[in-house]
Parts: sequence; structure tokens; C-alpha cells
Amino acid sequence: MKRITINEAKHHVGETVEIGAWVANKRSSGKIAFLQLRDGSAYFQGVVVKSEVGDDMFQLAKGLNQETSILVRGVIQEDSRSKFGYEMTVTEVEVVGESQDYPITPKEHGTEFLMDHRHLWLRSSKQHAIMQIRNEIILATYVFFNDNGFIKIDPPILTANAAEDTTELFHTEYFDQDAFLSQSGQLYMEAAAMAFGKVFSFGPTFRAEKSKTRRHLIEFWMIEPEMAFMDQDQSLEVQEQYVAFLVQRVLDNCEHALHVLDRDVELLKKYTELPFPRISYDDAVVLLKENGFEDIEWGDDFGSPHETFIASSFDKPVFILNYPKAIKPFYMKPHPDRDDVVLCADMIAPEGYGEIIGGSEREVDFDKLQEAIKKFGLAEEDYSWYLDLRKYGTVPHSGFGLGLERAVTWICGTEHIRESIPFPRLLNRIYP
Repeated sequence: MKRITINEAKHHVGETVEIGAWVANKRSSGKIAFLQLRDGSAYFQGVVVKSEVGDDMFQLAKGLNQETSILVRGVIQEDSRSKFGYEMTVTEVEVVGESQDYPITPKEHGTEFLMDHRHLWLRSSKQHAIMQIRNEIILATYVFFNDNGFIKIDPPILTANAAEDTTELFHTEYFDQDAFLSQSGQLYMEAAAMAFGKVFSFGPTFRAEKSKTRRHLIEFWMIEPEMAFMDQDQSLEVQEQYVAFLVQRVLDNCEHALHVLDRDVELLKKYTELPFPRISYDDAVVLLKENGFEDIEWGDDFGSPHETFIASSFDKPVFILNYPKAIKPFYMKPHPDRDDVVLCADMIAPEGYGEIIGGSEREVDFDKLQEAIKKFGLAEEDYSWYLDLRKYGTVPHSGFGLGLERAVTWICGTEHIRESIPFPRLLNRIYP
């Protein structure tokens, strides 16, 4: 007898097969027991009919507890009533591992309770759907950048310097030297772009700041492309093409997961239509003030309510262009026509999910970059290698970073960003 996974059921209609699974839920109706089964690839139903399996087997199936692991054998059938489309007529059940008093029942549970049981919460249908979509976004990222001539480079996780705010660095010691957990691989990717032209990294990053909102994490994964011979306008085109590609791949390959999450597919389709709208920081401040936001002045950074309102003025992700120099990192290139703003953009997701991409054109002038490093109070000797990139064949170049977890949260339409990570290792406590 062939052992298959649930998502392979469509290839075995009418065949007797074996599946290793867990009992996600069950119900019975007279002489029929319905087992909701999951095996990590998908969920579907196993139907146990007493008259076909006998009383002993039927009582065994009827008495299975939630999350008991089993080997289930039977015939795969089409099932037009379910979204999945297939089920199994069960002929035999073999218990592998008993489960007693499983804490996450089908009833409603609060976020904190689920977070405390994250190692088990991963088994739920919603978490399963989110992780499927997350996996598709990761796969699509590699496809997009490889198809567009990028090479993946892995920057260090332990670093000697900051890419942005030095107060957000996790400090550690590297033998007898200070070291920090990476907050961004960008500076290293600039060096790689001078060697390979178009590069991207995909790895963990850290912020030593306690998470204060549902949008923020202390540990998260970043996709950071860097492109030589490319200005900011060209970079924006890559950014919107990349995001539209991610959404389309999820639409194409994660239909059932989107159904489980009750995600509005028609709304997602809008997010694949290019180009995305653009608004300057200047105009965004005016828009906010005209609509009653008295807590914002030119030069301030936008908070969640501001970003949410700006995004609500459009029906797609929107770029906010050219922020004030004073609130952006030292490496961003000033606007050619004014010295108070830089050539940068944040992509704000619709539906209140906030910034999912931040990017800019990089400063290439050695003297200006050296002066910016000093103004930011950074030690020049720590950035001597970075300044070298401006001495030996510098070129215009741009890049951006997309936060994976926030993008997953937006595409899935989930309420809380913590639902989109497998384990909350560095949120407000260390998780085993």
C-alpha cells in the first residue's frame, strides 16, 4: 500500500492508500464518524462508516482525541462539497501517539494564550495557511531576483558598525572586540553590488527596541537588494514589480490558504496592477493637515495613524517620496534640487499595515559621505571600508529592504504581525 501526503490525494482518486496524520478535530453522526485530518501538507476529511469497518474500529475512530497521531488507510474520493476537493473513505485506523487534554481547543483563544503555546499553535489551520503563504513568498523572492539577474550574497549577522540608529543595536562581544547583531545587511550589500552589479540578501535582522505595536518585531527577516548603475526612480520600478510578483504568486499558488484566512482575493488582485501611486513627503504632510491631523509638522516622521490615512487615500500600495534628511540615515543621497530632503521612498501597504519597504539612492561622493558619518557621531575608522567603495570606481546605486513578516501579515490579512513568524524568539522574552 502506497503512503501519500494529503496534498497528493488528487493523484490517487479511487486508490487505497495510507496517510500519516494528526486528528485536528472530529464529529460523529449516528453510525458515521468524520475525522478532520492534517499531515503538514494540507487538511482533509476522513469518513469512517461503522457498517464498513466494524464496531471495534468505529469505536476507536470515534474516540480519538484531538492531536492524536495516526496511520489512516482507505480509498481517496472526490468531494465536491469541500474547498479542498477530496476526502478519504477510511477502512483502518492505527494509533501512533496518544494525545490527552490538548490545550488549544476549537473554541476561541486570546492572542497571549496562543503566544504562550506557540509550539502547538503552529498546528492550527490558520497558522498552517500563513506559513504556506510565507513559504510561497520566500520561494517567489528567489525566483524574482534570480530571473532578474541578481546574485544572493549573505552579509554577516555579527557586525562592527551600524547601518542606521546605533541605539537600536544588540551589543555582544566578539572575543576582545565589541560586536552587534545586524540591524541591516545593506552596507555590505553595497560592497557586493560593486563586485556583482545586482545582488540581494535574505536573512535575520534585529532591533534592540521593545515591540510597542502589532507592527513591530525585535527579530525579523529582511530581503535587501542593492543595484549598481541604478537611480532611485529605476529602483522604485523594481520595488513595485517585486511586490506585485509576490502577491500574484500567492494568488496563483495559495488559493486554499487564502480561503482558510478568509482573505479578499479581489482586493489582492488590485495590488498586482502597476504602477503604484506616488506622493511626496511634502504633499503627504499637507494631506494629513488638511484632514485634521494636528500632531504632524514638516520634519516629523510619520506614525501608524498617519501612514494608515495616507494609504487609505489610495487603493494600492503607495510610495511616499523624499523624506527630510534629518530623519533618515547618513548614507542617503540628498535631492539634487534641495538640501533638506533625500532621494528615498517608503512603500506603505494598504489596509493599515504600514511600511513594507524602505529604500533610497545612496550617497556616492566621498567627501559628503565622510562628513555625514561625522555629523551622525559615528566613528570614521569603523566605516573606512565603506568609504573605500567611493574611492575605487564608485557608481550611482540604489537599494531597498522589505520586511518579510510585515509583508506576510499584509498579504495574509492577519491582525497581528506575530502570527506571521514561526517562533517569537526575541519579542518581549526569550522563547525556548
